[in-house]
Amino acid sequence: MNDSSRGAPPGAGWQGAPERTAAAFEGAPVPAGPSYDGGPAAQTRPMPPVPDESPGQDAGRGETGEGSGRGHRSARKDGARKSAGRDLGAAIGVGVGLGAVIVAALFVVKAVFVGVVVVAVVVGLWELTSRLTERKGIHAPLVPLAAGGAAMVIAGYLRAAEGAWIAMALTVLAVLVWRMARPPEDYLKDVTAAVFAAFYVPFLATFVVMMLAAHDGPWRVFVFLLLTVVSDTGAYAVGWRFGRQKLAPRISPGKTRAGLVGAAAFAMVAGALSMRYLIDGGQWWQGLLLGLAVAASATLGDLGESMIKRDLGIKDMGTLLPGHGGIMDRLDSLLPTAPVVWLLLVIFVGGS
Repeated sequence: MNDSSRGAPPGAGWQGAPERTAAAFEGAPVPAGPSYDGGPAAQTRPMPPVPDESPGQDAGRGETGEGSGRGHRSARKDGARKSAGRDLGAAIGVGVGLGAVIVAALFVVKAVFVGVVVVAVVVGLWELTSRLTERKGIHAPLVPLAAGGAAMVIAGYLRAAEGAWIAMALTVLAVLVWRMARPPEDYLKDVTAAVFAAFYVPFLATFVVMMLAAHDGPWRVFVFLLLTVVSDTGAYAVGWRFGRQKLAPRISPGKTRAGLVGAAAFAMVAGALSMRYLIDGGQWWQGLLLGLAVAASATLGDLGESMIKRDLGIKDMGTLLPGHGGIMDRLDSLLPTAPVVWLLLVIFVGGS
């Protein structure tokens, strides 16, 4: 999820790098760098700078006293700042619409849901490779990545892990050959980024369709999606109310330690109920472990994509989903959580 999904974002605007601005006004040469060339990407929003904060400072909330009127006014202002840069109504509408489409595809025909995953993978690869090109000058070949990514998802559904690994290997070979059509300069950089993209988006997504292939596959995928969303909701709700100490201020200033506790608590309760009532042969205590693992993997996924976006100097991966950003901004916690849920469900209740 985006930085704004947990706690308050640090600031309301992009000020740029002050040392570069001063150099430009003084007529001094400005050092070139891929992250700054050409200004912000047309389809993304620049990333605001990360403020230096002491560990105990509650910069996101700005409260001066829990019971005071000033504290309540600050809390209300914080609520407005938390949605700064986001159209809350559009975000809710898009989220509900996406959820309805996904659930409908999941429980109607499995093949339709596989198609939804393929579309999400291809769009996600397009967003990621486009941002790499715009911000870093890295040209990861999209055609073999998109074709290989679709093949990975389908092979994972039909032939499980064996099919996914074979498709992954063939995708890497296709990338190596495709890139040979361009000059040799930056060959290693381009293919390395492409291999990373192939693993990060389509390969991790294959674990979703591998869950789907089980006899109770739709319910397994539903529990996976439910726990990830509940974890993020718990992190936001608890972090918004109690978040004071930042979890990783240099990476994602909006995330707090209280938010992480809230994510774990919400996901563990939802996991216990889900394993008891939705998964064949599941036990409530297994759901507690599953929820805890989901909270950890989803948070790490958020932080991982925040690192990528900070390196690229952008706020969002795209603008396809109003109020959310791009597809990759919705997949950041889902992708690393998919193999964790798949593995634990196989251990707890079997793979078929």
